[in-house]
Amino acid sequence: MPKKPEEILKDLRAGKFSPFYFLMGDESFYIDQIADYIEENALEQSERSFNQTVLYGKDVQMKDILARAKQFPVMAMRQVVIVKEAQEIADFGKEAAKTQLQNYAENAVPTTVLVFLYKHKKLALNTKLAKAIDKHAILVESKSLYENQIPAWIGNYLQQKKYRITPDATAWLTENVGLELSRLSNELDKLLLNFGKTDASSQPSQITTELVKKYIGTTKEYNVFDLQRAIAQRNGLKTHKIINTFAANPKDHPVIPIISSLFGYFCKLILLHKHKEKSNNELAGILKVSPYFVKDYREAVKKYNIPKVLFVLNALRIADAQSKGINSSAKDGEILRELAVRILG
Repeated sequence: MPKKPEEILKDLRAGKFSPFYFLMGDESFYIDQIADYIEENALEQSERSFNQTVLYGKDVQMKDILARAKQFPVMAMRQVVIVKEAQEIADFGKEAAKTQLQNYAENAVPTTVLVFLYKHKKLALNTKLAKAIDKHAILVESKSLYENQIPAWIGNYLQQKKYRITPDATAWLTENVGLELSRLSNELDKLLLNFGKTDASSQPSQITTELVKKYIGTTKEYNVFDLQRAIAQRNGLKTHKIINTFAANPKDHPVIPIISSLFGYFCKLILLHKHKEKSNNELAGILKVSPYFVKDYREAVKKYNIPKVLFVLNALRIADAQSKGINSSAKDGEILRELAVRILG
């Protein structure tokens, strides 16, 4: 089974480096954390010029990566090869490339630390390649957190820095920044930079909604939760405005996780239709969201009856197939625009 990111970070901080890491999943925060730690700590500064290589998937093929990985370090105990955007390796989908990587995983060069960053995708765990990496190397799956897990994550993140945060401020952050951990951590770091440092001997400082609004504000880029909210409100103008923003920068707004997030949202609306008589607290447990957001879901089911939700789920399945190139060559923005027309039409 794939390892949890926290386990691998613990090993790395203890100085345990493995020859091969394959980091995959929807949540890029932990993938970047692991890769950044290896990049900054596996070699001494003086060793990096000759022994640290960063490659990008769209620029290389599998044979090029593995040829580099099989080289020996120069006047150092190891070399580091990091492959960013590995999901874009042109021949990754070909059997020859998969076999090459499988063979390497089974016989990884012990003096190399090879790291693949395979974001917003994951290997099928029943394939020979995934089984080989899991058995002989380090396979890590970084999963997106559910809405109801985000408050605890925010609390723990701030607690490590000796701060506390009020529940209302946490809810505001979740609603206005979203669930993407990379964005949340960046905004929290920005807030703390402005807020100042606490005295190590004092009680943790408490962050309130007023402070969050003051230092983070509401002038942010759109994210998938803004799109979700606009669609839930059947706000066509805002929906298309957000989609146009996404289409202008598809690298930062990949279509597959957007479709996945919307699919999860409409599945929750089905649940809510079945349990409308429940209390808000009961619904929060059923939907796995903060009670703070239940009212928004209640408003959404007024605009999307069960037949409409089922129609939307089917539209999302079509969009998902298009995003994976099945009978379609449409770009991300085109897929989302067509999806929005179907949902709001």
